[in-house]
Amino acid sequence: MIGIISDIHGNYPALCAVLEELECLGVSEIVCLGDVAGYYCHINECCDLLRERQIPTIMGNHDNYLAEHMDCPRSNSANACLAYQRQTISAVNLAWLAALPEHANVAGVSMVHGGWNDPLDEYLVPSEQYFDALPGKYFASGHSHVQIIWRGRDKSYCNPGSVGQPRDGNPLAGFATWDGSNFALHRVAYDIGRMQAAMRQAGFTDYFSENLSHGTQIGGRISAY
Repeated sequence: MIGIISDIHGNYPALCAVLEELECLGVSEIVCLGDVAGYYCHINECCDLLRERQIPTIMGNHDNYLAEHMDCPRSNSANACLAYQRQTISAVNLAWLAALPEHANVAGVSMVHGGWNDPLDEYLVPSEQYFDALPGKYFASGHSHVQIIWRGRDKSYCNPGSVGQPRDGNPLAGFATWDGSNFALHRVAYDIGRMQAAMRQAGFTDYFSENLSHGTQIGGRISAY
């Protein structure tokens, strides 16, 4: 069984809780579908932990923004956090992010961050027509921060949700597992107050982290497929 995580977004307490829960579940491997960067202030802690654990990681859109010194085209809040991370990320972690691949195939599952038309920034809505056009049988991607398992005629897709910023109205950190034939979705509690305190210490107002208590985007909006 493997663990599938995504959209950590600099939230180290959530990442630690998810990795601990995956160990309890007895997974043999963990794969990250990207967006280690963005939104919260623990960029080095998250990169260091993934690198130390040798967790295969795919590039997400926020990782690309940070590595390529680009802004997010649709979020001033994201850009404020990216600006902070550009000032604090270590050279080795920035180089690691810049070298991340956009695709992976692990245990028979095709994986990207966004979608197969745009690996970095596609908000994928699964359908028979979409997956009929792709080779393979099993698929996983992140980016939307909303958990889903979709099953078609002969294909299956999983979005594990977000480790660091759930947006479905549930503040628990999200992740998934894959046993070779079926996906399963999981949630786990973490110390949200620790992350919020770290953001205040880094100079951010509560606007940037109060959403973590409610499982929403910054600003309070709930996302859904």
